[in-house]
Formats: sequence, structure tokens, C-alpha cells
Amino acid sequence: MPSVREFLLPDLGEGLTEAEIVRWLVADGDMVAVDQPVVEVETAKATVELPCPYAGVVTRRYGGEGDVLAVGAPLVAVTVEETAAPAGEPRATGSGSVLVGYGTRETPRRRPAPAAVPAVTVPVRPAPVPGSAPAGPAGPVPVVSPLVRQLARRHGLDLRSVPGSGAGGLILRSDVDAAIRRAEREPAGVGAVTAVPGPAHGPHGSDGPEPVRVPLRGRRAAAAAKFSRSRREIPDATCWVEADATALLEARAALARPDGAPIGLLALLARICVAGLARHPQLNASVDTAREEIVRWPATHLGFAVQSDRGLTVPVVRDAHLRDTAGLAAELARLTAAARAGTLTPAEVTGGTFTLNNYGVFGVDGSTPILNHPEAAMLGVGRIAEKPWVHEGRLAVRRTVQLSLTFDHRVCDGAEAAGFLRHVADRVERPLRLLEDL
Repeated sequence: MPSVREFLLPDLGEGLTEAEIVRWLVADGDMVAVDQPVVEVETAKATVELPCPYAGVVTRRYGGEGDVLAVGAPLVAVTVEETAAPAGEPRATGSGSVLVGYGTRETPRRRPAPAAVPAVTVPVRPAPVPGSAPAGPAGPVPVVSPLVRQLARRHGLDLRSVPGSGAGGLILRSDVDAAIRRAEREPAGVGAVTAVPGPAHGPHGSDGPEPVRVPLRGRRAAAAAKFSRSRREIPDATCWVEADATALLEARAALARPDGAPIGLLALLARICVAGLARHPQLNASVDTAREEIVRWPATHLGFAVQSDRGLTVPVVRDAHLRDTAGLAAELARLTAAARAGTLTPAEVTGGTFTLNNYGVFGVDGSTPILNHPEAAMLGVGRIAEKPWVHEGRLAVRRTVQLSLTFDHRVCDGAEAAGFLRHVADRVERPLRLLEDL
């Protein structure tokens, strides 16, 4: 006989507690198979497709595109046909193989698969977070997402007056947005919901169009939190040098990967960084503030900045110190393509120990970037441009580049930072010196 199974939003790993619905891949009434992707969600780390552990008919989707759901909240309900199990054997209720952020057929790399997704036949009412929302006569307000609570506070909205459309009365972002719109349309004193309006005039006191408000959520919210924490905790400093990159460009033109693909400039810079960190390991580090210790990492996991229409992402080349230049080039290309397609896994954007930031692709010479907390250093690379330069005692037109090193002053002093940066600049100007580092 048929029964309803609810697929709950699984634990996506890396301490994540919620995810935003990006796109539904099924509609109400669709037939789904076991392990068929049913929805694409975005977390603070990555965008992933979630496969359903049940086969049957989709009877309900909890939330629309843009809604934020908490881990453990119902995601989709499926009506399944129960089948009789042989005597003495338990009855199957689904694939039971939904992994932590990677799908149901793939073996996770960093965390073990949880137990089978529980079959639920009644809506789950999430427990309120202590102190997160006021309690009215009807009891605590069922709100899980910090984004929803923050949005309500920003608009002066009393969540006790907002009806929740989620499971068990859970208040979703769409409920708060609708309440705010109602409050803005209704005259003062009309309706149950009140919101604090924005300023009646622009910042200079004149009438004008309303400002555009862009919600900080998903990766942008995570990046904003990380940048703020970095600025708050890390006493950073920056030193820079200008180098002649002509020989490095000539080396790039002469090199190729085994498959014939060219080796890019970023791969050569990555090789130079890895060699420099082997000589200056104090920069491949972070600070453990709780234990008041500097932690120097034995492996180099090299992050690099990628800009896409999804925002800034920092994929991580794991064990970069064990890869040759061609291997670095191949992995950089793979991760860049995945970042732009939005298919990076959480494991591919965490655990970095040093970051390479090639902002020269935007046509700028220099920058003082914010460190990628908790890392202790970041190499910045500006654009390569033709410039008059004294080369071998004569004035010539050469291709030059500005290199900057932003570093945590707690892990090293200026002399050590300058030593690393000078090492990088020397290898940029004379790439054959990399042979000394092998």
C-alpha cells in the first residue's frame, strides 16, 4: 500500500546548518527513481544537486527557489508503494545512501556517510534556537534560519504575527518577505504586521528612487563573515616589489602539459609559491588563538581566487607540494572550470593553507587584499604590462609585474615576509632558478 516518505535536507558537512533552494529539478506529480537528483541547493560553500533516496511520486516540495531551509527540515515528500519483504528481513524504505554533500552514489572523501535517511510520516517541527525569537501566547516562534531572524529584525517585524508556510508552521524567508511587502502596502494601523520603514529621503535629504537592497546569503554571506573576521582578528601587513616577468612569459611559451595543453601563467606562479613556502614554512601557517599557538602546516594546500557570475570563490589545490608543474596546471584548470560551473564540492573550497590571488586579470597593478582567514599569507599578482626597464645595463622595453605579499604579522616579521617575496620575484625574473628548488 502507498505511504508518504519525506526526504529531509541532509547534513552537507563542514559545519553548514542551512541551504538555499536554487532550482527544483522535479515538479509535483513527477515520478522519481531512487538516487535521482530532485533539487539544486546552494550552501555557503558550494552548489550541489541532492538525490532522493526514495522512488515514487512527488507529492509536495517544501519551499520555492530562493527559500532557505535548515538541515533536517523536510525538502520533498514522495508517495511510495510499499513492498512486502521476505520473512525475517526489514522492509526497505529508500536507498539510505545520501552522503554528506556529495550525492548518493559517490564515496565521500572527508566524512563518512550518515545512517540511512529516516523515513518520516509526520511533519517535523524544528526546535527553536534559545533566545532567537520572542515567545508569544502560542509558544516559541518556529524559526531556524538566522537569515530569516536577521531580516525580520532589520525591518522591525514581529515574527509572532507572521504565519509560517513551512512544515510544522516553520517561518520561511518567503513568509517574511511577504509580510514586509504587506506592511509596506498597508496604511499605518491597518493589518497585524508592522515594519520599520526606511528613510523617507535619500542620504542627502532629497527625494529619489528607493535604494536597491541585495540580500547577503549563501556564498556572499559566508565571504562577508570571513572577511569581517579576518579584519577583526588578523593584524595584517603588505609588502610589494616590481619584477621583470619577460623570462617567465618565455618559459610559459616553451612549456606544455603531457596532453599538449599549454601550461598557464597561474601554474608557473603556483609552482614558484610552493617552492617559496618550502624555504619559508612560517608563511604556510595559521594562528590558534584559543591555544595561543602558531600552527605550521606540513602540507601545502594552495587556494587561488576565481571570479565568476556566482561571486568570488577560492578553490583549493590539495597537496600542491606533491604535484609537478604540469600536475598543478591540470588541477588548476579543473577547479577553475568547476568554480565557474558551480559544481565545486565543499571539500574543494576548504582547508587551504596559503592563497594565490591573480588580480592582474582585471587590469589592475596592485592591491592589498584581505587574508583568507585563518591563513597567514596571500601572494597578489598584478597585471603584466610593457614598461621601460634597465635590463643587463641597458634601457629596454620589458614585461613587468607588481607582486605583493599580505601576511599575518603574528606569524613572522617583515624580514621573513620580504625574504619570501624576494624569492618569488627572483624566480619570476629567472625561472631557471626553480631548478635549485627541486
